[in-house]
Amino acid sequence: MPARLPSWAWVTGLTVGAIAAVTVLGVQADRGSHPTAASAKPSSTASAQPTPTPSAPERVPDGSGTGRRVVYSLGEKRVWLVDASEATRRTFTVWPGTVSPDPGSYTVSSRSAATTGSDGVQIEHIIYFTAKAGISVAFSNAVDGASPPPAASGTKTGGVRMGKADGTALWAFGTVGTTVTVVK
Repeated sequence: MPARLPSWAWVTGLTVGAIAAVTVLGVQADRGSHPTAASAKPSSTASAQPTPTPSAPERVPDGSGTGRRVVYSLGEKRVWLVDASEATRRTFTVWPGTVSPDPGSYTVSSRSAATTGSDGVQIEHIIYFTAKAGISVAFSNAVDGASPPPAASGTKTGGVRMGKADGTALWAFGTVGTTVTVVK
């Protein structure tokens, strides 16, 4: 009669096997193609989901610095995530608030997982990088993934909103100390 393994041995074997499978899948995913452009265009309603724009520009703006950084173009209302090798890892459109930062170089100073925005919307993945006229300027996305409604008359908001998937990508990329370059 064959010997029976104790139950802990089965659990250990399954755990080791699962870790090995996840590691192999992770290596395969890292070697695979990486999306370089994902974008969304703003909607006129608060509940509308962002829709892809297939002709999104992939080229990082001139004068946006070098090295690993987040580039935010005020004129294009677009963000690029640029790695240390100068490759664009992702680019997407954003919906700026009523207070925009001046062009220049900033650093991610702090992050917050979730809060309520100054417009009353539940937001997540908040990445603060400057302040202007006493208003904090930060990247974020709405928890429900909706595009922001037009700001109420006279409300000053420094949130730079994006789609949910883009917010998740920026959250993973934009750690404290990451350079944020703002261009016209």
